Amino acid sequence: MEHIVVIGGGAAGMVAAGTAAKRGEHVILLEKNDTLGKKIYITGKGRCNLTNNKDIEELLNHVTRNKNFLYSAFYSFTNDDVINLMHEYGTPTKVERGDRVFPQSDKSSDVIKALKKFMLSHGVDIKLNAEVKEILIQNNEIKGVSLSDQTIISCKKVIIATGGMSYYTTGSTGDGYKFAKKLGHSIIPLRPGLVPLETEEAWVKELQGLSLRNISLKAIYKNKEIHTEFGEMIFTHYGVSGPVVLSMSNYINDYLKKGKIRVLLNLKPALDEDKLDQRIIRDFEKYSKKQFKNSLQDLLPSKLIPVIIGLSGIPENKYVNQITKDERKKLINLLTNLPMTISKMRPINEAIITSGGINVKEINPSTMESKKINGIYFAGEVVDIDALTGGYNLQIAFSTGYLAGMNV
Repeated sequence: MEHIVVIGGGAAGMVAAGTAAKRGEHVILLEKNDTLGKKIYITGKGRCNLTNNKDIEELLNHVTRNKNFLYSAFYSFTNDDVINLMHEYGTPTKVERGDRVFPQSDKSSDVIKALKKFMLSHGVDIKLNAEVKEILIQNNEIKGVSLSDQTIISCKKVIIATGGMSYYTTGSTGDGYKFAKKLGHSIIPLRPGLVPLETEEAWVKELQGLSLRNISLKAIYKNKEIHTEFGEMIFTHYGVSGPVVLSMSNYINDYLKKGKIRVLLNLKPALDEDKLDQRIIRDFEKYSKKQFKNSLQDLLPSKLIPVIIGLSGIPENKYVNQITKDERKKLINLLTNLPMTISKMRPINEAIITSGGINVKEINPSTMESKKINGIYFAGEVVDIDALTGGYNLQIAFSTGYLAGMNV
């Protein structure tokens, strides 16, 4: 019997293997770690945001690179299909804020268990601690794969689902890019995607650990607005992180290659300038006999107050009833346009996903098969496709894995 080999036991690889085996193929899944789904295990802070409950067109709108490539994949294996697969193999799900879907148990390990059951129920031969060193090609035909222990497994087709370069401790060390390059594929340069950002301002470090909710962040390059995000963020010892920052990183990475990016933080996006002015006037009336430094506790987190005071230019010991209208306007501008300079992204190992990868122009989007070598298929993060946080990247892995498994 001729085998199909799936390289990589992550989200894409497990769905690809189970899908191919369900069709009656004899499938061997090779995973170089001693466990399956290591990256799944740590996603969503261990809870695994496995997909998103929005309609398909909305899912596609959250893909930031090469979304058109995904039409066949997303419509062939939808978010409903992912949820149904989880339910069928013992992992009920729930929908949370932003339509994010999680296992009801809040345990990412239950997602891995469901995928493993899916594979085993259809006879997938799972081999752990099996590191592929080379895909063997002869006369432009696949003959097999060679492992690091010198074992050779003969096969007629191979699905490469090895992941990216982020979180290398999970085994994502870029093996798939090496295989693809040797097979004649071009690799779009790899960069961190969905990654924290470093800032230049010294005051940012003073706010380390401060988390902000319901803020907006606007990115500007050479006076041109690039992107705005609304939601949550956190200050760190090197700069900024959190959902809005991670999402924004996907939109600004091309610009950061050219130079620094200015971001403007609006601490009160729900209020326009007039309403914010009225709010400040009310607070100043309430604390009219106090010094400026003691007048902002109703408006701002305590950790942020000294920073805002320092940047405002208003003396901290000045009494509130002496603050001028111009000084108040400066304060409003600061609260709605707090400037930071983004100097660079954090390293790729701190990124949630890898941006870049195997060129989608060299892959058939309807089958995930290589256009260069018959019998080679790709699935998941190894391909040059990015999406925002919220379950979209795992949906990409599941959908492309399914498409490869159906056509291999």
